[in-house]
Amino acid sequence: MTNPRPLPRRSLRARLALFYAAGIYAAGIVVLAVATVPLVGIRSTHPAHSSAPGALTGTGHGIGPHQLLVGSAVALAILIPIALAGGWFVAGRFLGPLRAITATATAISAGNLHQRLNLGEPADELTELGYILDDLFARLQASFDAHRHFVANASHELRTPLAGLRTLLEVALADPDAGVDTLRSACQEALALGGHQERLVQALLALATSERGVTRWDILDLGQVVQGVLASRCDRATEKGIALAEHLTPAATAGDPRLIESLIANLIDNAIRHNHRGGHVEITTQTSGAQATLTIVNSGPVIPDNQIQRLFQPFQRLAPDRNSRRDGYGLGLAIVHAVAQAHHATLTTSARPEGGLAMTVRFAPPSHPNPPHQRDNYAELAI
Repeated sequence: MTNPRPLPRRSLRARLALFYAAGIYAAGIVVLAVATVPLVGIRSTHPAHSSAPGALTGTGHGIGPHQLLVGSAVALAILIPIALAGGWFVAGRFLGPLRAITATATAISAGNLHQRLNLGEPADELTELGYILDDLFARLQASFDAHRHFVANASHELRTPLAGLRTLLEVALADPDAGVDTLRSACQEALALGGHQERLVQALLALATSERGVTRWDILDLGQVVQGVLASRCDRATEKGIALAEHLTPAATAGDPRLIESLIANLIDNAIRHNHRGGHVEITTQTSGAQATLTIVNSGPVIPDNQIQRLFQPFQRLAPDRNSRRDGYGLGLAIVHAVAQAHHATLTTSARPEGGLAMTVRFAPPSHPNPPHQRDNYAELAI
């Protein structure tokens, strides 16, 4: 498929200059017409036999139509370069910010997103466009930085189980006396590492799905969704000796049911996983004003306030051991943050002085339409 032939380049400044010059020229014609037409019929008078200016006894010829026509043609000829110069100057002044926008946008690339327009004064439509583009460039820079960081961490996380699997197989094959039990044990460990890698890939797919945005809006009740998630987490909480307390009242909102379920599942899993034996998790759903609110409060270790925002970044854990599988993959709260942003929900997190977290998600009222379902199959989103 061939690229379309580019259109010939036309200077916007030249077109504006011609437009302004035409306006100035037309205004000059009107002024000359208004000033000269009444003068055509005027005749000058002067004294016939005396130089005294008071006695008007004769009539002269005055200014005739020929002289007016010649004078007007000369004035219009002089007006042409003046109008063109004025139009070119005015167009250049108005297009100065636009040239700055074009030059900066051309210079900006994926590796050079730190540049900004900074148009300054005067505040007009073009400078407003510059402010919008500066904000767009800032968000693009943050997005590129986040993706680079994510790719680097994902590469590390995926490389670790692969390296362990390869080492395990090499050791088993290098042992000449390896028996059936040794090989069976190596295979079981290899399956465990493969399962770890599979769950990590599912977590990455879940995060990508959450960041893609909402393409399906349904009316749902947060209380019912929480009940369904808690039913599948009771055994896990009982094993760890964690008490689950629920205060569920109807709280209607609109959104993608599977994504919202993944948000709730990851919040509850995070509250159970990062808790201590004999701790508690309290889940509350309610309607606050027009918003549907979900609140989860859990006990656990004391978390510094300056570490809370870091937990919502991919692959971030408070534990220093990055290879530990017991504490998840560091993607649960990142998925929660992505789902909340996709639904334009407000996510508030605070560290409890006695330990643990208090997290509140406020969803918009159910006012979105229900478009056709565009996505029906999802990876498991609770990681």
